[in-house]
Amino acid sequence: MPARAVAGPEIEALVQLLAKLPGLGPRSARRAALHLVKKRAGLLEPLAAALSRVGETVRTCSTCGNLDTRDPCSVCTDPTRDPSVIVVVEDVGDLWALERAGALSSRYHVLGGVLSALDGVGPETLAIGRLVERARDPAVREIVIAVNATVEGQTTAHYLMDELKDVDVAVSRLAHGVPVGGELDYLDEGTLSAALRQRRPF
Repeated sequence: MPARAVAGPEIEALVQLLAKLPGLGPRSARRAALHLVKKRAGLLEPLAAALSRVGETVRTCSTCGNLDTRDPCSVCTDPTRDPSVIVVVEDVGDLWALERAGALSSRYHVLGGVLSALDGVGPETLAIGRLVERARDPAVREIVIAVNATVEGQTTAHYLMDELKDVDVAVSRLAHGVPVGGELDYLDEGTLSAALRQRRPF
């Protein structure tokens, strides 16, 4: 016997949208939706306003791929950062994780994913050409490949190494401390700091 609907279509739509967020399954989404509706004035309405503002103002940085309210982003325009080092990450979440670690004040480059034949993600899908272009800037002396230690991440790292072999720039990668199969966004700041400090040539 099919389950009966216990809430109106508006709440069900909210549950379905929340269930699409990482880490939220149907039950967690339903609990979150119920909490939001019960705390309407203190949580639901401010959240809706914040989401609306983010949707209107946040854009992708045309230089590095970070998300910010301006383009170029605050990282790319920060004069205190070392312009000679570019740290390459898979996604914006990884950039934010490395920033929380605070181990290196550098520039970044967001690839937008990793190479994956199964998922149909090829080099043309990622921001690899833009990375090579940035690496040719005489001010850049080192590229740090900080992709996740997964099979796809390592495949991407080797591909990047091949693409950068004719560019006059040192290429390094994260040292031990990032476990195989680990994802940067889930690691603690101490592990990330150690991995950045102990980076080695690739």
